[in-house]
Amino acid sequence: MNRKVLLIEDDLQMQSLISDYLKDYHFDCTSFANPKDALDEFSKNQDFSIVILDLMLPTMDGFDLFKKLKQIKDIPIIISSARGDIGNKIHGFELGVDDYLAKPYEPRELVLRIEYILKKYSTKKIEVGAFEINKENREVIVDNFPVEFTKIEFEIFIFLIENLNKISSREQILHATSLDPNTKNRTIDMHISNIRYKIGDDSKNPKYIKSVWGVGYKFVS
Repeated sequence: MNRKVLLIEDDLQMQSLISDYLKDYHFDCTSFANPKDALDEFSKNQDFSIVILDLMLPTMDGFDLFKKLKQIKDIPIIISSARGDIGNKIHGFELGVDDYLAKPYEPRELVLRIEYILKKYSTKKIEVGAFEINKENREVIVDNFPVEFTKIEFEIFIFLIENLNKISSREQILHATSLDPNTKNRTIDMHISNIRYKIGDDSKNPKYIKSVWGVGYKFVS
């Protein structure tokens, strides 16, 4: 599980406390006091798995920063703020924050909430190379571009991804999807061809979905 945390906190003492505590629990924590610096880093490096965000920041309100981060990438965000009144909490949850911790709080509670959220996201989201997949919403993003699959294409794609680097026969693909049991091999091949086209995979020299002659296909990382 990716454990890279982006911490945006202008109280340097609090920032150091949280950062050191997270590192004790084997999180890779990158910290910023200035929201613009954090935004610049996030724009260049989207490898973070979660954001811990203060609301009272210089030059930019935390809620405005929240919206900008979400525009770049749909990433879980926990609000960590002294603005613990119900109005701010309601506004935060209406915007889509994943959790809201009112200061002061025990750092151990933050760790537990981070671990819970990452576990929850990991069951819904899969990251393989350039692909980001949300099984719950049937969303696939490759190199930051969304891919529109049909229901059957998505089922086949997910089956191949979940059997990464393994050979999957046409029969296995058939039984793992909602295809009609009498579906012919050439129909499965047609779906594979459509999937390759949509993810930018060259059918003559595929990078991702390899043909295994006489057997089926294999998705390689």
